[in-house]
Amino acid sequence: MSSSPMSGILESSKELDRLKKEQEDVLGEINKIHKKLQTNPEMVGKLGDSSLSRLKSLYTLAKDLSENEVAVSDMLLNQLDALLPSGPPGQQRRKIDSNDQKRKRMKNDSEISRMSSSMRSQLEVFASLKGQQVAARVTVTEDADKDEWLIVKVTNFDRETKEYEVLDEEPGDDEDSGGQRKYKVPVSHIIPFPKQNDPSSAQDFHPGSHVLAVYPGTTALYKATVVNTRKRKTEDYLLEFDDDEEDGTMPQRNVPFYNVVPLPEGHRQ
Repeated sequence: MSSSPMSGILESSKELDRLKKEQEDVLGEINKIHKKLQTNPEMVGKLGDSSLSRLKSLYTLAKDLSENEVAVSDMLLNQLDALLPSGPPGQQRRKIDSNDQKRKRMKNDSEISRMSSSMRSQLEVFASLKGQQVAARVTVTEDADKDEWLIVKVTNFDRETKEYEVLDEEPGDDEDSGGQRKYKVPVSHIIPFPKQNDPSSAQDFHPGSHVLAVYPGTTALYKATVVNTRKRKTEDYLLEFDDDEEDGTMPQRNVPFYNVVPLPEGHRQ
């Protein structure tokens, strides 16, 4: 048995395991939203609630992952068939097997092509963020149990691990890194900002919506509530940040639309 076919089988098995793990993560997120909507069904009709759009994107991703799993499973079956001993002797039997294998290969090639195209497209979208500033959930070095959302710059995207390498350009106390810190974060911990020169790329949040926004004068993002109704896409949002009380009152702060993103599901800070 040659090492090349076995190598292909092992690679297919690893890809199948990765897809199953990713499906489990996506289904976990879907169940969280289902529980949220079951507990508070009145939120379905509330303006500005992003649960339904988030749920739709998760179901779309789950469907793509499921189709990719089928394609990889078929490929793995064909790889195993190629290594198994031949069936019973007989010309008619061999002819049927040959035609069946040909059909399987044709179907397999088509599904692999579709899977590869979908995955390549997804990877290209992820890689396109290189050089851009994004919102990223990172673990602060001094306090391993504390996560923060910061403005960072994407320096690289690892297609194998599906992780971003990002740079916190805000000067810090780490002299060895020139005051800038580097992090590796998964795709799920990255939120692209709306484009400053393209207001149409920004999601419209209605008053009462909870968002994640850059606190004025900092590079950190915090949970906030939208106060105003914007008349134009280019207008700033008027926000009230959580835990931002001053002299017993909650100040309202102006934040540019391109520094406001949807609040991630299960956000904690």
